[in-house]
Amino acid sequence: MGKRLPFHKRGFAASFLLLTSCLRGQEPPHPSHPVLVELFTSEGCSSCPPADELLRQVSGRTTAAGQRIVGLSEHVTYWNQLGWKDPFSSEQYTRRQSDYSSRFGLDSVYTPQMIVNGREQFVGGDRQALEAAFETEARRNQIQLHILDLQVKENQLTFTYSAAELPTPHALELFMILTDDEDRSSVQRGENSGRELIHVSVARALASMGKLQPTPQQTAGFPLPPSYSTAQKHHLVIFAQETGSGAVVGIDTKPI
Repeated sequence: MGKRLPFHKRGFAASFLLLTSCLRGQEPPHPSHPVLVELFTSEGCSSCPPADELLRQVSGRTTAAGQRIVGLSEHVTYWNQLGWKDPFSSEQYTRRQSDYSSRFGLDSVYTPQMIVNGREQFVGGDRQALEAAFETEARRNQIQLHILDLQVKENQLTFTYSAAELPTPHALELFMILTDDEDRSSVQRGENSGRELIHVSVARALASMGKLQPTPQQTAGFPLPPSYSTAQKHHLVIFAQETGSGAVVGIDTKPI
């Protein structure tokens, strides 16, 4: 990896302007498409816990515009040699962030970084930037991508999905991610030494299912990672991403 950008530390506002409709106890008046929020983070980064907390506050909620927020906590590896090895880190997420960095024309990767629907990137923990990204994405069209069914059997996850209204000019790649709903870690060394960190929607397995084709019903499957445990709650997240721009144009998620 290249050099990291300087870490940004921004204080949290006293109140969060992105008040979700479900937090107000109301159903959204006009249900909208989901929105994918990817947080690239590390337990070795002292600037990351506030961003982790922001993701925890919004993931799984619904915005006032009716967008269901699908969060992903993707732990990178380039902090691991600086005193603390993040137990949730993977080179897969480091490579994914590096690909984004190239698409956005950035000089290097950094943490914490939030990316919304593959289109907008900003320093993780920036609530105003996150709210602005939600408003922008609410005006965009998405394809119809739905998980119809899933089952776990003999260390294998099998799921059935449908895809419709695909844009003909763009090639789409279908990705799946298996997440832990919540993980906790007591950090013993590094910049966060002595802290207990809480993460939500922690990515534990990432796979490309290949080119997405229109289909009323398609079945796919993959082996569960060693970290999978029935004692924890998990979600399957699938999303369609344009192969060139990296824009995410369809998302769905389902508990396992």
